[in-house]
Amino acid sequence: MTFSDIRLVATDMDGTLLNSKHEIHESFFPVFRKLKDHGIIFVAASGRQYFNLAKTLDAVKDEVIFAAENGSYVVFRDEEIHIQAIDPEITRELILISRKIKNTYPIICGKKKAYVENDDEEFINHLKLYFERYEVVNDLLEITDDQFLKFTLCDLAGSEVNSYPHYKKYEQDLQVKVSGPIWLDISHKKANKGRAMEVLQEKFKVTAEQTMVFGDYLNDLEMLEKAHYSYAMANAHPDIKKIARFIAKSNDENGVVEILSEITE
Repeated sequence: MTFSDIRLVATDMDGTLLNSKHEIHESFFPVFRKLKDHGIIFVAASGRQYFNLAKTLDAVKDEVIFAAENGSYVVFRDEEIHIQAIDPEITRELILISRKIKNTYPIICGKKKAYVENDDEEFINHLKLYFERYEVVNDLLEITDDQFLKFTLCDLAGSEVNSYPHYKKYEQDLQVKVSGPIWLDISHKKANKGRAMEVLQEKFKVTAEQTMVFGDYLNDLEMLEKAHYSYAMANAHPDIKKIARFIAKSNDENGVVEILSEITE
């Protein structure tokens, strides 16, 4: 295996680059600097909010392309490269369905901020991990002055078994992704990390053979399909391991940095 032609690296964050405590290992930053010295484009591709990603990677935020909200919002140095918003009327339908599902908390992921209508402490503690800017409102149906990048459910009963079945029928028209054990993400049909990769590959004239990606969950599937060097983490969902060409060590074993170190040797 040779990494001499790698020009673009994209990694998911939670369960991938970040450890189980949602932290970046200190060894990442020297390796990141070597990537930049080699002229390699680095993309943080996550279901997280853009503002949260920028804070998480604050030390290098001006050198990272952010594919936030599962690729529906791609930003570099505050410049919007790509945006794929979801129809507000469809979002209304999704909200109404969510109110019939026990143990779930709906979130509208707006371009300006996230909106929630519940301040339950356990829910808010989960929310703060992924959203830097949010507002608790009386009724999500009344939000009209923002672009909706994604609709998310925090499902404390387990997204794959509890809430996903209620939205499975939308898969023909929308992206419906189980993005974590307690997270379900719904967005525009064309909004996914794979589409974000296509936009960036076209913009920077990079081929799939020059692209390396890392992921662990179902919202990473399309992104892994856009790269020859597609890595599933050892801790990844079984379906992600099936489609990835390679396996990296787990997020708690610093698997991403280990592979990236090989590129820059």
